[in-house]
Amino acid sequence: MSAAATDDRTVVRALVALKVRLLRNGLRRTPGLAAGYVAGLVIGLLFGLGGAVGLAVLHGREGAADAAAVLVTGLTVAWAAMPLFFFSSDESADPTRLTMLPLRPSALLRGTLLGGLVGPGPLINLLLLTGAAVAAGRGAASAVVAVVAVPLVLLTLVALIRAIGAGNARMLSSRRGKDFAIFGGLLFAVLVQAGNLGLQSSLNGSDRGVDLSVLHPYASVVRWIPPVAAIDAVRSAGEGAYPLAAGQLLLTAALLVLLLRWWLRSLRELMVSGDSSTLLESSPAASARAEGLWRLLPAGRVGTVAQRHLRYAWREPRAKAAVFTGIGMTAVFSVLSVVQGWGTVYVIAIGGLMLGLQAVNLFGMDGSGFWMIAATLGSRRDARDELRGRVLAVLLYAVPVLLLFGPPVAALTGDWAGLAPALGLSLGVLGTAVGLGCVISVYAPYALPADGNPMRNAAPGQNGVVMLNAFGSMVGVAVLCLPVGGLLAFLLLGHHPTWPVLPFGLLYGAAMVPLGIRVAAGPLVERTPEILAKVVER
Repeated sequence: MSAAATDDRTVVRALVALKVRLLRNGLRRTPGLAAGYVAGLVIGLLFGLGGAVGLAVLHGREGAADAAAVLVTGLTVAWAAMPLFFFSSDESADPTRLTMLPLRPSALLRGTLLGGLVGPGPLINLLLLTGAAVAAGRGAASAVVAVVAVPLVLLTLVALIRAIGAGNARMLSSRRGKDFAIFGGLLFAVLVQAGNLGLQSSLNGSDRGVDLSVLHPYASVVRWIPPVAAIDAVRSAGEGAYPLAAGQLLLTAALLVLLLRWWLRSLRELMVSGDSSTLLESSPAASARAEGLWRLLPAGRVGTVAQRHLRYAWREPRAKAAVFTGIGMTAVFSVLSVVQGWGTVYVIAIGGLMLGLQAVNLFGMDGSGFWMIAATLGSRRDARDELRGRVLAVLLYAVPVLLLFGPPVAALTGDWAGLAPALGLSLGVLGTAVGLGCVISVYAPYALPADGNPMRNAAPGQNGVVMLNAFGSMVGVAVLCLPVGGLLAFLLLGHHPTWPVLPFGLLYGAAMVPLGIRVAAGPLVERTPEILAKVVER
């Protein structure tokens, strides 16, 4: 055996050991993080086992093979989308971290491919694929084909996610790539929910209960697409169509070879070519327009702080993810309320809550840079101006979003009479959440992850503070908004005109914001060192 081959085998073993160590280190941080990791692992395994058992119960039933094909299609789509939306969540999936090391691309491919088979994710998918094979199979021939098909599909899924990740590594590591992950993740969630509603309506539309025959039109198409074809080969073998089963297995094997070749080519390009994905040239005209817009902000510290916070909201992937998640959740709830028949224009109050919650951790985005801000907080006036600037930034994008959401939701629900009180309730909730957020930001701040991953909302070891921050803010907003909600309920139950809720909610929210700033200003000056210690990830 040559020295190069021996070195490659050593690299492969090291990469697999690295993945095992990364998984094991998840249990060595804090008791809370370890408990959450174990709980998530157990829940995931129970989900995979339950799905496998549910599919196995369908064995021999009409439409079981169609259900198996549709399930594998869903797994394939999920695995293909994962690197685009959650690329930074798995350090071992990022080949750019290893490109500076003296590694051969072929050894790197084999090591990361085998490492991709280690972990709870592949195990859960192995359970689901096994259940799908049991559901689709009939007889001994199906069992023989399943022994080949299940590992082949799993290997293809791992190669698929790694090839897509390597092929788009530099784009996904850039700020634009993370922006794409934010928007794409929200769109993917909406599409998944829409597909789920459509599938539920189809399955429950029959008087006989669950009717798997509705899956046949979909399965008749996707069963010819690899890697779904490999699982459908189990059905073909059970029906005696052995040449067809062999062809479906070969089709999936051909896809696996193509993915490996694409992956290998991407690794070679990453190791020898320069990176220009993050270079961006801005025109003088665009810069001039931006400067003109900033002049609309108040002069002094308030305007400067607001500008900095707005830049965070637009340029920082973590801040942008939080903002657009709030907007996306409001849109999803609005559409679901109409689709599921409980549509009401008052659902836009969720937008007031979601956008108002952007103020519950005002200092987390600063990270270690907060020490420069802390050095300027010498008096209550400084603290008030700092909070006013940050609150102004939140309100500058939150209020227009609520005003834009109102008319479309009123049109979808047909409740134009409820638009005015709904906006009043939403603005009251928004102002209350922002005012309360100022206080919570001072007493329960937490650090954001330093890696810039938009899909992680807190640094490791701060789960307890995040839970306190989130639930405390939601419960506090619900309690403090009782006057607005009480007025709305009184007018509705008494069949009185509800338009007074609009000015009352607007004034109530407008009063809660300065009240929260006033309450938080004094403690902010006193607790500045403690806040600095908490918002820096360690």
